[in-house]
Amino acid sequence: GRHEVRSWTTATKQSLCIMWQKVKAQLMLSMSFFVAVFWYCRRLYSFLAQLLKRWSNYLQRKLIRNLSVLMEVDLLGYSAREWNGETKQAKHMREAYEELFRSYHIKYLRQVRRDNYCVLRAVLFQIFSQGIPFPSWMKERDILKLPEKLLYSQGCNWIQQYSFGPERYTGPNVFSKLRKCMETLKTNWAEISATKDHEERGNMCNTLFSDESKEHKLYEAIKFIMLYEVVEAYEQMKNREEPVHNLFSLLLARDSSSDPLSFMMNHLNSVGDSICLDQVELFLLGYLLEVKIRVYRLHRFNTEEFQVSYPDEYRREWNEISLLTEDDRYYHIPLFRT
Repeated sequence: GRHEVRSWTTATKQSLCIMWQKVKAQLMLSMSFFVAVFWYCRRLYSFLAQLLKRWSNYLQRKLIRNLSVLMEVDLLGYSAREWNGETKQAKHMREAYEELFRSYHIKYLRQVRRDNYCVLRAVLFQIFSQGIPFPSWMKERDILKLPEKLLYSQGCNWIQQYSFGPERYTGPNVFSKLRKCMETLKTNWAEISATKDHEERGNMCNTLFSDESKEHKLYEAIKFIMLYEVVEAYEQMKNREEPVHNLFSLLLARDSSSDPLSFMMNHLNSVGDSICLDQVELFLLGYLLEVKIRVYRLHRFNTEEFQVSYPDEYRREWNEISLLTEDDRYYHIPLFRT
């Protein structure tokens, strides 16, 4: 009996050993498979993560390259990078930036693309990003009809010589091109100003100011509105009708802009191409858009002209926007923090 029990025990152990060997082989094979799958998945995850990161960086670089108003940067950090020398001018500029930081609570700025639309871009971006509505006169008149009105009601055939900034386009299609510009301005302004959520409005502005074609249409529309108002003021002055704002008298007193045609040919046609708006035209811009444009002129630091407003006469209900400039040519957007 003992021999039979021992034989049965031995047989059982042998069977279990054989089964364990088989199970062990299967387990080893399964573990190897899972390790291989895990290693493959980890490599795949790493590859996809790197691919996503590269794609994200590419899109970010592309957006930043196309965005004509960059994201905010630290004011003093920007000053230290841009004016890091020990020249008299560099020290003067750093002092001016420090004054903005200390006394005016300007902590950040948004850099604006340096081209000949720069000031128009800086002004319009702020109007849109703040959700400022149409000026009162624009609510009463359909700006889409202004090009035809200038031609048919006031007989300004010379409008065919209007030039669209760097495009330098003139000709019989000027009216359809101007109308498209006016449509772009009216549509985008209405849509953005109706958006109450600040973050959503900011995203809409970033999208709009990344589209060069639409941007240029906005600026050409503003230029044409300036021309249209100068024509109306000129006719009123010539016919001695109701008095006009003194800024029109100042603008038309220049030898280079003594009438609307010379104003267009010698000034507006080159804006966006070879020149920016000058100081007198900034008065006109603020007046027409019904905003007080406060400008910090850093190269005029420690003088009475360090801080100026365009126009200098404005209504209390007008919104205020701010610009800073180092040379009265290129402008950036200051951001206030209390």
